[in-house]
Amino acid sequence: MTTRAGWISRLTVSTVCSLAALGASAQQTIKIGEINSYKAQPAFLGPYKNGWNLALEQVNAAGGVLGKQLEVVSRDDNGNPGDTIRVAQELIAREQVQLLFGGFLSNTGLALTDFAKQKKIFFLAAEPLTDKIVWADGNKYTYRLRPSTYMQVAMLVPEAAKLKKKRWALVYPNYEYGQSAVATFKKLLTAAQPDVQFVVEQATPLGNVDAGAVTQAIADAKPDAIFNVLFGADLGKFVREGNTRGLFKDRSVVSLLTGEPDYLDPLGAEAPTGWIVTGYPWYSIDAAANRKFVDAYQAKYHDYPRLGSVVGYSALMSIADGIKKAGSVDADKLAAAFKGLNVETPFGPITYRAQDNQSTMGAYVGVTGLKDGKGVMTSYRYIDGASVQPSDAEVRKLRPAD
Repeated sequence: MTTRAGWISRLTVSTVCSLAALGASAQQTIKIGEINSYKAQPAFLGPYKNGWNLALEQVNAAGGVLGKQLEVVSRDDNGNPGDTIRVAQELIAREQVQLLFGGFLSNTGLALTDFAKQKKIFFLAAEPLTDKIVWADGNKYTYRLRPSTYMQVAMLVPEAAKLKKKRWALVYPNYEYGQSAVATFKKLLTAAQPDVQFVVEQATPLGNVDAGAVTQAIADAKPDAIFNVLFGADLGKFVREGNTRGLFKDRSVVSLLTGEPDYLDPLGAEAPTGWIVTGYPWYSIDAAANRKFVDAYQAKYHDYPRLGSVVGYSALMSIADGIKKAGSVDADKLAAAFKGLNVETPFGPITYRAQDNQSTMGAYVGVTGLKDGKGVMTSYRYIDGASVQPSDAEVRKLRPAD
């Protein structure tokens, strides 16, 4: 007959073995937490997730990092900074992730930036564009992949100045990213063209633009040109209303992000033409790195990549290369390893600047057109991010000491 003592003894041994097995399993992987606004921003973040999954598959197929497989545990933050912090805490406490990456909106990205500083955990901001992530609110544990708001505006201002338009209208989402983009545009264009005038500003609620009212207000101001910072569904509404009302007829438009297929493709034949934009003309970039990436992406997903795909892929590859260089997932060692880290991406090689933890990833600047009933980018060129970043002296004024 089985005694109670014997049963307890076997249960104890079984429990210890199970815990040991779990521990051994955990030690065989490097767990990485990923946080993003998938439900709130699906146009960009669906392809973005495909991108990091492709990179994860490639890294693990090549043997992983430091002899271990990478494992990504992903969570949705609902586009809300409070939820962002909640899921970050859950990933660390419950899932025991060893570092974080992701972020889309500037406000959630800033929340994660502060969280990384307070918790001393490494965080790679993949997408958030706010300058504060690497400047005013920067810290040793936070790095950023995508070119910042300042960098992308700096790419467009020379093209805007060439237009020699005096009266400008400004339209943007009324939160950190939009406000920062417009402030930088005003500053840089005024420096390039001192007689410029900004005759109307339309700051719209994120995700809830009243396109009719905005379009009418801009038309009433009779600007010569428009600087647009809207994206996603807001951009679609603005473009359609502007087309209907003739807002863009014989009027120059300079527009952040509109050339990204994530936002341009949903417009179909309604896509604007002649706009000066940043974007990703994946279909005609002949560089070997892009062709290799496009082929691998299409083979896996039977779909073409968007800019989000490049960002997701490059973020995970950056993390893998950073861990290799650090030889560890320790936050301080990772933070040190990312300074000057070189990474190969579909856009070519990039470097994470030691001065401000910002990567030198650039963007394509070109003009929108229509081909086969859909929007495309024409007359484009790649602008290296390193060429549009402030000097080291300026960065020292903008960024607190780590």
